[in-house]
Amino acid sequence: MSAGPASAVRESDAASPQIARSAVVVGRARLGEGALVAEGAVIRSHGAGVEVGARSAVLENSVVVGNSVIPATLGRRTVFGHRCLVVGATVGDLCEIGNASILMPGARLGDRVFLGEGTLVPAGASIPDDVVAVGRPARVVRPASAEDRRRLLELRGGELSLPPATTVTVETTQEMIAMGQLYAYRGIVPAVASSATLFPTAEITGDVVVGERTIIGAGVKIIGDSHGPVRIGNDVQILENTVLHLLPNNDLVIDDGVIVGPGAMIHGCRIGVGSVIEPGAIVCDNSVLGAECIVRAGAVVKQRSHFPSRTDIDGFPASDSGHLAAAPERPTWAWESEDLPVLTTNGPVR
Repeated sequence: MSAGPASAVRESDAASPQIARSAVVVGRARLGEGALVAEGAVIRSHGAGVEVGARSAVLENSVVVGNSVIPATLGRRTVFGHRCLVVGATVGDLCEIGNASILMPGARLGDRVFLGEGTLVPAGASIPDDVVAVGRPARVVRPASAEDRRRLLELRGGELSLPPATTVTVETTQEMIAMGQLYAYRGIVPAVASSATLFPTAEITGDVVVGERTIIGAGVKIIGDSHGPVRIGNDVQILENTVLHLLPNNDLVIDDGVIVGPGAMIHGCRIGVGSVIEPGAIVCDNSVLGAECIVRAGAVVKQRSHFPSRTDIDGFPASDSGHLAAAPERPTWAWESEDLPVLTTNGPVR
């Protein structure tokens, strides 16, 4: 089992937190001494809802989201591998979190927990100290062994002592003065409603239309370069480090009021009004989701799947997990309009 990245070289030697040039902190987060936020990573913290412990590392293209309802608290000298998604979870000290793991709101991990790559810790789940856990959903497979502890010692440069639990407050790291970059493709320029919000690191290419009051989060990539349109409705949220793309001669349609969680992959499909796509989910080409569906975190909707309205969709591959009696509740990790930073006009077309 690979329980995480080789992190010994990723601990910062500097006393102050280190934030890569392409990383983004949105809001007000607390970062400990020597904490590292690596390239392409995004921290979204409403009301100081995210704390990253001293000498911990959030590696490339990961996302951490927290707010007053679902705070995200990450312990000291803990490393989150590439493309991890941490949404309102609490994680202890000296943990190794494998690449592409997903931790959902209210999840709690003890100290010295080893998560295998791609592990999903569901909302409210708890994992004790000194164990190895894997799977979707996570299950404890064994206690941490002497070999696991030896490896942890090696990854931490031969030193497992914990620094003091001190933090500094980091405000939004990028000037919110210009909205995301727009790129023409074969003469077609993206069309973005004037009331939409595009974060500076969002990029939109080609035949893409974005509706009124829609939010395109930090690090999102929307790529309409395959001879088919991308149409995004009104009041939609496409959140951090999500990718939208499509195959040639296809289209991608996201209806009004859809919320797509961080780190999702949406590819040439149709998603009905008011649906919720949870963090890390994948929806593949030629799939059709009816209105007010929910796709659970980490689920994979395979090509040409069809689900009627108000279906609870989960699994790998995803299947019908039941009928929703009402529309999905608004996720606690979604943006609220009063929390949005003030952005000005769209960036230049290239």
